[in-house]
Amino acid sequence: PAGPAPTPAAERDAIRASAADRVRQDLDHLARHEGSLGPRLRALRDDPPGLLAKLTEELETYWELVLAPYWARIRAVLDADIRYRARLAAEHGTGHLLNDLHTSLSWDGTALRMTRRKQPLTRTTAGTGLLLIPSIFTGPGLRTRTTLPDPPQLAYPARGVGTLWEPRSVTRTDALAAVLGRSRTQVLAELEIPDSTTQLAHRTGLSPAGVSQCLTALRDAGLVSAHRAGRSVLYARTAAAEALLQAASA
Repeated sequence: PAGPAPTPAAERDAIRASAADRVRQDLDHLARHEGSLGPRLRALRDDPPGLLAKLTEELETYWELVLAPYWARIRAVLDADIRYRARLAAEHGTGHLLNDLHTSLSWDGTALRMTRRKQPLTRTTAGTGLLLIPSIFTGPGLRTRTTLPDPPQLAYPARGVGTLWEPRSVTRTDALAAVLGRSRTQVLAELEIPDSTTQLAHRTGLSPAGVSQCLTALRDAGLVSAHRAGRSVLYARTAAAEALLQAASA
């Protein structure tokens, strides 16, 4: 991915534009691990440009049916993990962050060690840096990727995966809607985690322009703050908004 939170459409476009040599390289890597390729993968290897479009169509269908309905709550878990890790690093240093990441991972001040890994992570097999990727799909273990020129990648189970499917608490907003208006109250209630105008529009069913107007009014009233994250602007509830929602729900 080119950034921390690419859209599914952007990711599909990147797959569709993959170079034929890169596709064959990845499929050859898969064949070495699996022993052989099935007929569909052999066909893809023979004609990457012709079949990548079909592949991305299937990925889009899979996304819409399997992940899109639950993506807001999945992303909430991932974003909460990132904020927790960032705070650990800021308050206690990177070493503390790495030692807290997983029971099989340890940092002694000079080297990062991972138990039960068959091959070492070295600077000769990957680029510089270390990319940490919280995930809800790794199971209890870790996943690694080392491919030049990318930095070594370490995917780990995000904190809070066990709470992913717990019923969400419902905030009583009828009384607050009578004061702020239903659309503004709806947007405010959805901001359990910082989010963008586009994502809020997707979740609330309001138009992006309508969400933007609500956010402007809420920010002017001191109930919402704006924070730039790369190319996006994320909006978050302020302490005053939290107190207001809590009072309305009491």
